Amino acid sequence: MQKDHSRMTTTTKDHAPVNHQADHQAKPRAERPHHDRREAHDQHDKNDQQAGRDGADVSAFAALGLSEPLLKALAHEGYTTPTPIQTKAMPHVLAGRDLFGCAQTGTGKTAAFALPLIERLMNDRRHAAPKHCRILVLAPTRELAGQIHDSFKAYGRHAHLKSAVIYGGVNQNPQASAVARGVDVLVATPGRLLDLIGQRLVEIKTVEYLVLDEADRMLDMGFIHDVRRIVGMLPRQRQTLFFSATLPAEVRDLAGTMLRDPLEVKTTPQATPAETVAQSVFHIPQKQKRSLLVHLLQTGGMGRVIVFTRTKRGANKLAQDLEKAGVRAAAIHGNKSQNQREKALADFKSPRPPVLIATDIAARGIDVDEVSHVVNFELPHEPETYVHRIGRTGRAGLTGEAVSFCDREEEDRLQAIERLLRRRIPVRNDLPADLPKVESSSSGRDSEERSGGGGRGRGRPGGQRRSSEGSARSGGARAGGARSSGGRSSGGRSGGARSGGGRRSGGSGGAGGDGQAAAGPAPAFREVSGGDGGPTTPRPAPTGGAAKVNRRYRRAL
Repeated sequence: MQKDHSRMTTTTKDHAPVNHQADHQAKPRAERPHHDRREAHDQHDKNDQQAGRDGADVSAFAALGLSEPLLKALAHEGYTTPTPIQTKAMPHVLAGRDLFGCAQTGTGKTAAFALPLIERLMNDRRHAAPKHCRILVLAPTRELAGQIHDSFKAYGRHAHLKSAVIYGGVNQNPQASAVARGVDVLVATPGRLLDLIGQRLVEIKTVEYLVLDEADRMLDMGFIHDVRRIVGMLPRQRQTLFFSATLPAEVRDLAGTMLRDPLEVKTTPQATPAETVAQSVFHIPQKQKRSLLVHLLQTGGMGRVIVFTRTKRGANKLAQDLEKAGVRAAAIHGNKSQNQREKALADFKSPRPPVLIATDIAARGIDVDEVSHVVNFELPHEPETYVHRIGRTGRAGLTGEAVSFCDREEEDRLQAIERLLRRRIPVRNDLPADLPKVESSSSGRDSEERSGGGGRGRGRPGGQRRSSEGSARSGGARAGGARSSGGRSSGGRSGGARSGGGRRSGGSGGAGGDGQAAAGPAPAFREVSGGDGGPTTPRPAPTGGAAKVNRRYRRAL
């Protein structure tokens, strides 16, 4: 905005009259009268709102039944066109129907329930009682709960609503204080919510609207019993909304007990990845994965990258390896403190983001639009999780790429994923020439393990570990002929498949060795490396036959 200087008069050395309007404009902000500052602030806010309205056409949202305060907020956020899930869900939520919604991650599920619920609150202005809330939103992770809360604040910026978010891992006192006077919207993770309810710091007996977001992940994480307890405390007369990226049978069963005459809204086939994500897979041994990842990060033109691992220790170890290779990286998982997780996410959203190494549980709350690549360093056990992972990229109309690393032992998981997708994932063969060499899996010990003991592993790709693990699970009778009193001890489990031919015919040797260790004095403790190369953990130092078996077991891993 260009200033008008036509009425301003400058002071001369001859002390010419000074224009008081110019003098008032030249005063520092702190010296101006309070009402003038307030007036300028209001005008600035109006200018911002008008600029937003001028820059974004929100008529499509107006047609869905949203009022002016919400349209202003959407224009400020730059939204112009509703997504399919928003178009289908909003009118029914506004009408008060229970909803069973399925849409891929990144398609606007949060706005699909937040916008119409805020509209309903504005049409029925009532203050929540102390410690109570009118809208309760349950989310599986801290990150997702925080982002849903941010969305409610952004969409309700002109609605004058009070909201709060509660989750574990941080001091509960500020959260309890935020709810003490009553809030319109409460976003919570199930565990912390039950803690505060048990301390009588939160009451949910008057909730009018219940939302379960990412309901499938809620079940995967074992929150089913917590969710049922929470629902049992709610009034029967309420509006309930289910939103999920997938609709497995367990989610349908849970929804059937909570929804009344629900309307089912699906915008894509179940568990189908977004069309904007290009997928590919490398078939590569586990020991070469780290080198390939470093090569792709340094030469593949990747921008904002999320790498998924199956374990927390694996995430930490991979982040350390990338740092040693000169690649900035940060790990995020359930063992990190809330401050560490928030810092990792803030760095990831910065203009120069590090590579984010994440586990599946923590990653469900990552809502960043410009993720260019997702790397599945290890394939997940559940094929639906693969869909959630690659849904972190290709969001908000952008394109993305998902690259997976598949070891021989992960072939079954890859096949399950392809069955779910109903198509083959293209294979990439452009491996760098300088990958570290890996010993051939056809060595004498490996062949012997695959050919005997624990027959479940025969003929499978990577049958070496599958065979031994199958033998261990089946007990000493299969592994070594007779199960000793040691039962599932390391010696008894390893006597057959993991130890070689001699132990296979006389499994009692392994068991006996372990028995000697158990019969002796209390074992000393020493540090041994985890199976995935992660941080060390204390374990008792075995002796005798068990020590030999454990050494062979670690070499097999």
